[in-house]
Amino acid sequence: MEIISSAFIQIGNSLALSGQVLEHTWFIALPPIFYLFFKILWLYHIQDKYFSSLTWTLLEIIPPKNIEKSPKPMEALFAGFAGVEKTFNQLEINLDGAFTDIMSLELVSDEGNVHFYIRTLKKHRSLVESHIYAQYPDVGIVEVPDYVDDIPRIVPNSQWDLWGADLEFTKHDAYPIRTYPKFEESVTGKMIDPLAGLVETMGKIGPGQKMWLQWVIYPAKPSWGVTEGKKILDKLKGREEKKEEILKRLWKDIMDVFSNLIIALTKPVEFKEESKKEEQPLEFRLSPGEREVLKAIEDNLGKLQFFTKGRFIYVGRRENFDRSLGVTSFFGGIKQFNDENLNGFKPGSDTKTVSAYFFKESRLRYRQRKILRRYRSRSMDGFKMTLSSEELATVFHLPDMSVVAPSITRVEAKRGGAPANLPVE
Repeated sequence: MEIISSAFIQIGNSLALSGQVLEHTWFIALPPIFYLFFKILWLYHIQDKYFSSLTWTLLEIIPPKNIEKSPKPMEALFAGFAGVEKTFNQLEINLDGAFTDIMSLELVSDEGNVHFYIRTLKKHRSLVESHIYAQYPDVGIVEVPDYVDDIPRIVPNSQWDLWGADLEFTKHDAYPIRTYPKFEESVTGKMIDPLAGLVETMGKIGPGQKMWLQWVIYPAKPSWGVTEGKKILDKLKGREEKKEEILKRLWKDIMDVFSNLIIALTKPVEFKEESKKEEQPLEFRLSPGEREVLKAIEDNLGKLQFFTKGRFIYVGRRENFDRSLGVTSFFGGIKQFNDENLNGFKPGSDTKTVSAYFFKESRLRYRQRKILRRYRSRSMDGFKMTLSSEELATVFHLPDMSVVAPSITRVEAKRGGAPANLPVE
């Protein structure tokens, strides 16, 4: 007992001494400790304020009936959006909360009726319309109310249930997914629309069910492909710089000294010349499949890059909610973009609305409400991918006339101007 009591006395004395030291040095010790915490809270506050001050518009893109184009024209829209990128200085970032403009590309099924939406800042509406009209003259573009308001703000509840997840890559971002050029038939040369399977899947859901898919994007800096992509390319080419750990290198040097110490005392030290291994040309070292992968990565990195947040939600009334139809079929449809040699999409394990072990019900509700809140605000929080303009055009474009799904709303009449000889009074 005496030992225990003396230990507590020593602990008490140490705490008292620490308190006295802190009393005289708190203005030196505490600011660095709390700086990072304060900065995170401050940025969250001012960015939320900045985001709330922006004016948004939701545009429904209604494809024409007779469209016969590949997804490539959609790349013009992304090139135009990348052109409005603005670099903010540190004062604008840390005092005003400014951040790069975002755009949300959304594919939505409302009880089996499939719609295409683009949510953008009002100041970019003319940019979106001009680029889409330039590529698809007969398209319809209409400003509509936000469809997310069709369901309660808090789900799940007694009437509604929800399943959702963020989308992630299966490999490094430099590896491309299966893009639209790969969907061309080798015999006839006819392109199969990449969205055909996904649109058909989304068109199968019934009353009281909704399926939402969004891609929130903003332009990446041109240096991304040079820095991040170069590491993958060097690794595939066998030029990867292997950095040896400091401790391993130190241990190796010590062992070399002791192993050669006796030899050095008896005869002169001879330095061995490093033998240079003759390197074969790259085309001989790589298999045909590896060469195709290398070319695909180089081509992908040569295009405009966008930081992207992919998010999927299936929500429905409890009496009609069918997870096997709404979730399993969706990921079956989106797997057509996957390439085992390259890249593909998968649901993020940290965001899936599932829970196990302790407090299952409460943790599940927290995840469900969190992903719905982020979807509503088109938040970029969490894991982000980097997609090229070709990849974005593959996952979001106006389907051609070969996609005959009756669930797609299409423009009935062509758009045209007034006759040149129209009399004016």
